[in-house]
Amino acid sequence: MLDTTTEVDLNRHQHPATLSDRIALGTVKFMRFFADVFFAGRYGHRAVVLETVAAVPGMVGGAIQHLHSLRRLKDDDGWIRTLLDEAENERMHLMTFVHIAKPSALERLLIVIAQGLFYNLFFVLYLCSSRTAHRIVGYLEEEAVYSYTEYLTGVDEGRYENIPAPQMAIDYWSLGPDARLRDVILAVRADEAGHRDVNHGFADQLAERG
Repeated sequence: MLDTTTEVDLNRHQHPATLSDRIALGTVKFMRFFADVFFAGRYGHRAVVLETVAAVPGMVGGAIQHLHSLRRLKDDDGWIRTLLDEAENERMHLMTFVHIAKPSALERLLIVIAQGLFYNLFFVLYLCSSRTAHRIVGYLEEEAVYSYTEYLTGVDEGRYENIPAPQMAIDYWSLGPDARLRDVILAVRADEAGHRDVNHGFADQLAERG
């Protein structure tokens, strides 16, 4: 299905072709299970914690690709800027949903723990298998598209109040002055779909290189 408002392919799924892909998908499904249990239908709070984690891979990948480029004396083919832009974009998602959801003290503690664990694990994984790391991010972004679609449905059905968009979101995505939460979710979901496609693409390129 294609969302006609934001041109987002809502159903794109990278079918696992290798053991590495299956490990990546299994890891993401495992993480999704705990997110579903802890946050249930509290999508705003879920976004705050998950976007904290989502902003890590781009920064880790960008830093390691930067060092690879320096060490190998070779151009990075645009990967560094793409990954750092992704990290910044995810950080803006976080800042936006902090205004919307106002995380509790427990959730702020969870953010610290989740980010600390995920950063170190992802750093080691990227060093060992950057292909698997990018595939994990691709699958994480698939789940993000799914989650934001559920959030959007909840807003449309009146389960979540369609509050005015924070000014920082209006400025960042160049939304209209009367933009609401629904407009923010559409913009964020489009970003996540883009990250999904980029990271699956990077994983495919690394697979081709062997």
